[in-house]
Amino acid sequence: MLRTTELLTPDHGTKTATTLALGLYTAYNVAAAVASVPAGRLADRLGVRGPLLVLTAGVAAFAVSYDLFAVSGAAIAFLAIPFVLAGVGIGAVETAQHSAVAALAPQDPRGSAFGLLATRQSLGNLAASAVAGILWTALSPTAAFAYLAAWMVLALAGFAFTARG
Repeated sequence: MLRTTELLTPDHGTKTATTLALGLYTAYNVAAAVASVPAGRLADRLGVRGPLLVLTAGVAAFAVSYDLFAVSGAAIAFLAIPFVLAGVGIGAVETAQHSAVAALAPQDPRGSAFGLLATRQSLGNLAASAVAGILWTALSPTAAFAYLAAWMVLALAGFAFTARG
């Protein structure tokens, strides 16, 4: 995850940077909470393809968020927008993923399907965080967020392909 205090510290003291970082993470979590229920309702209303469409919208929000992180500076106004977009993205993605498993997995192994989803999410988060951290350290924050944005674009291409079939 973005180490916001590092970005904010050059222009602010550590205490102010920490307060701003907590505010940004709070905005992220509020956006996720606010987006989750409407995303679930939308997934329900759009029928069988609903979870895929909501998932696609959430991934698109992440892609834009990562692109903005890659080009934004440490100004709080520029950081607030991608944090809120990432919150909306996670609210939509997590809701749609669970909705899709509930709708598509056979009843008998449904618990296992949710377990597999959790396992894939955890391993994906670990791998993405490790690679992004290495890129951040070795190259720059821009390289790390460009890498993450590229994965979101690849996911969007996969969803577009899936939606056709």
